Amino acid sequence: MADGKWISYLRVSTDRQGKSGLGIEAQRNGVAEYLNGGNWSLVKEFVEVESGKRTDRPKLDEAIKACRIYGAKLVIAKLDRLSRDAHFLLGLEKAGVDFVAADMPNANRLTVGIMAMVAEEERRMISKRTKDALAAARRRGTKLGGDRGVVPSKKAREMATETLQARANARASDLAPIIRELQAAGKTSLRAIAEGLNEAGILTPRNGQWSAVQVQRVLDRVEAG
Repeated sequence: MADGKWISYLRVSTDRQGKSGLGIEAQRNGVAEYLNGGNWSLVKEFVEVESGKRTDRPKLDEAIKACRIYGAKLVIAKLDRLSRDAHFLLGLEKAGVDFVAADMPNANRLTVGIMAMVAEEERRMISKRTKDALAAARRRGTKLGGDRGVVPSKKAREMATETLQARANARASDLAPIIRELQAAGKTSLRAIAEGLNEAGILTPRNGQWSAVQVQRVLDRVEAG
């Protein structure tokens, strides 16, 4: 029987599903059924709409942060649907917050850690098979997609660079309020801020752990903006 404070995290994989509510109501009902009965309160609900190509989970980060702020547990509707998503699973496993999956209530951090490792290994094997297949195709003389020998123009390269810079600046802007909160909490050194971001389960743009150097780069971008 559920008790205490809870934060729910729901996820759909396309904008169309997010706008239509397709999938969200089913997940919301699954959470409601799990919480049914007992002395509990649902503090907040976070809905993530993302494509399969994205690796960041900003709403998950917010949900985890809210769990820490309110001393709440995280509840998700379906862990089995996400069992191949290593980033999601590692985010849960490293977050240090208690969670429950409505469809697998007996799952714990150890379970999720093992599932994440399996998912990562599957991703690695798929990548290796793809590379091996492409290499074999090249040996056979098969023409593959890509630039087909066309060198991008200077303008195209400049536009690509501008796009990357814009993404990095947007990421820095998103992180700025979190860094300010860490500084207000006494984490004023670059190393302390990096530790705070890592403890919050917030990954670097390349999905790694923060270092003092990376924090400085973000601060430089915020100041430049």
